Amino acid sequence: MNSIVLVTGGSRGIGRAISVQLAEQGYFVCINYKSDKNSASEVIADLKKKGKKAVAIQADIALEDDVINLFKEIDKLEGILVGLVNNAAILRAQSSLVNMTADRISSVFNTNVLGTFLCSREAVKRMSTKYNGQGGGIVNISSGATKSGSPNDYIDYASTKGAIDVFTIGLAKELGTEGVRVNAIRPGFINTEIHKIPNRLELVKNLVPMKRIGEPKEIAGAVIWLLSEHSSYTTGAIIDVAGGK
Repeated sequence: MNSIVLVTGGSRGIGRAISVQLAEQGYFVCINYKSDKNSASEVIADLKKKGKKAVAIQADIALEDDVINLFKEIDKLEGILVGLVNNAAILRAQSSLVNMTADRISSVFNTNVLGTFLCSREAVKRMSTKYNGQGGGIVNISSGATKSGSPNDYIDYASTKGAIDVFTIGLAKELGTEGVRVNAIRPGFINTEIHKIPNRLELVKNLVPMKRIGEPKEIAGAVIWLLSEHSSYTTGAIIDVAGGK
């Protein structure tokens, strides 16, 4: 039977690297995307050429009905859900708090926090032994921004990731006896297109003890470990993958 893992925001950047590595490990990967159908289709096509099992499903995780429908589509697949990677997140333009609108703040929180809560809720209903599931794992993608707060840049984004850290700890305890492990990864500066400031990565790499920017595949490798039996006694952990920062 196929072991299905859902990766939200799985068509680009870190999400894409996670999706590819999961497929290479033999998982049936479900790639969720909000609007970039072309990128999602490209990833699926590449994986299928290699004989891997993957499917793309559109959903805006900030909308409860979309999340419910996303999981209903997963229920139709051949296999069982064994993992969820809460990767989808949005980042707005650099700004200090005094210039942020309510619309901006709510949109960031709705995707980054509410979306993670909703997807996790639906995954738990399917994986928890309390609900006749066979267990599984949830990996939340947090951010090193939770330690700096990202002042004058993305204090709203950093705050949403702080919420994800707390959520990880709390949900891990809720599910401790239900066969579902919940962990988080805090990436540092990673080479993806999410960064809005030109040359930002080049400017900050010397702040990293390893003196280099991380690659998406390095985050993906940590996700693979957390979803595997090699981490069977790990839950509620928040792991920094940030070059020592």
